[in-house]
Amino acid sequence: MSEENIVKPNPPFIFRWIILLVVSLAMFGNYYIYDSISPLADLLSKQLKFTDANIGLLQGIYSVPNVFMVLIGGVIIDKIGTRISTFLFTTLCLIGAAITASFNDLTMMAVGRLIFGLGAESMIVAITTVIGRWFKGKQLSFAFGLNLTLARLGSFAALNSPTWASHFYSTYKYPLLIALGAGVISIAMATIYWGMDSYAEKKYSLRPVPKQDEFRFSQIFDFSKSYWFVVLLCVTFYSGIFPFQTFAVKFFMETHGTSREMGGFLSSMLTLSAMVLTPLFGLLADYIGKRSLLMMIGSAFLIPVYLLMAYTKINLYIPMAMMGLAFSLIPAVMWPSVAIIVDESKLGTAYGLMTMIQNIGLASFNFIIGWANDFSGGYVLGMWIFSSLGFFGLLFAYLLRKSEISENGHGLEKGISNVIDTNS
Repeated sequence: MSEENIVKPNPPFIFRWIILLVVSLAMFGNYYIYDSISPLADLLSKQLKFTDANIGLLQGIYSVPNVFMVLIGGVIIDKIGTRISTFLFTTLCLIGAAITASFNDLTMMAVGRLIFGLGAESMIVAITTVIGRWFKGKQLSFAFGLNLTLARLGSFAALNSPTWASHFYSTYKYPLLIALGAGVISIAMATIYWGMDSYAEKKYSLRPVPKQDEFRFSQIFDFSKSYWFVVLLCVTFYSGIFPFQTFAVKFFMETHGTSREMGGFLSSMLTLSAMVLTPLFGLLADYIGKRSLLMMIGSAFLIPVYLLMAYTKINLYIPMAMMGLAFSLIPAVMWPSVAIIVDESKLGTAYGLMTMIQNIGLASFNFIIGWANDFSGGYVLGMWIFSSLGFFGLLFAYLLRKSEISENGHGLEKGISNVIDTNS
């Protein structure tokens, strides 16, 4: 019997989960590097004389290349495969972290962050494709949930590094070297994945790599009003969360007198709550529907929290818990809503366009908040900007609900049994 006629067995159960663990650890390093700047903000200000605008640049420039990469990353993955593309994009992350850790001037550190951003989001797309190849059905949702949990552990570890790595915070340099170490972990995991996937292709029967939809500019004019309301909510929501985290530790220390360790923990509450609550809120939305209403509730939570922190000496656990609820609730409902609103044949384009606009917002508001802090000599102006983003998020969620309860709705407000009936 020829080798071509041999029926290959399916991969062992444990093999699939080891693959998931490996690529999730690669994502852990990615997330760690991204959030490594926030705990350093005060040290960069004191030791390198960086302004808040400079710090905003270091974080915001990450999103600049992703305005373009999210539209072509899927094409690259299709052309060269998940093994090479995962390794390539992870290598860019490592190079970017190395450059940022090796220099002490703003220009070169920003170049490092830009190179990191060039690889980071596309690495996430590549790993998403890997998980799609190895898991399906109910296992797919569970696998994505575990992947996100392990990835966000990277953010949690970075934001709490002033506590577990306190001895290294005498200078800005050592924490950046720890972030570089996280990049080394990522490239090691990408290499292990390459080897395991190559071995599995020879030994086991595997599903074909899912193909990304080709982006055609004309398709954006076919999307409904509901889709665009979700996109506008997305950009206002994330522009109020991640740029806040850029300056959060420094803000907590200077305005509320916390230690760096406590400031890092307070900021990491967003990540911790999302790791636990996001799957639960997603499950809730699946069963009760009311998705736009849930997004309205999440947006409403954000409006007062920034002003409470700016004008009062309230216990910081209260506004951060409110923000954590919003950070858990809105993404759990928002991203799956696109799959309900948009035709499956255009889903890749829809997510790519949504992520592109999200990154425009992240870059812009990191720059804007950094400028606002320097211009006003404090944080109040920036907090008003964040609070206004919460108001606009509530407005867009309300317009989405108004659209969805009309006769032109797509089923966002229906529970899981109704959605199944609608799509059957």
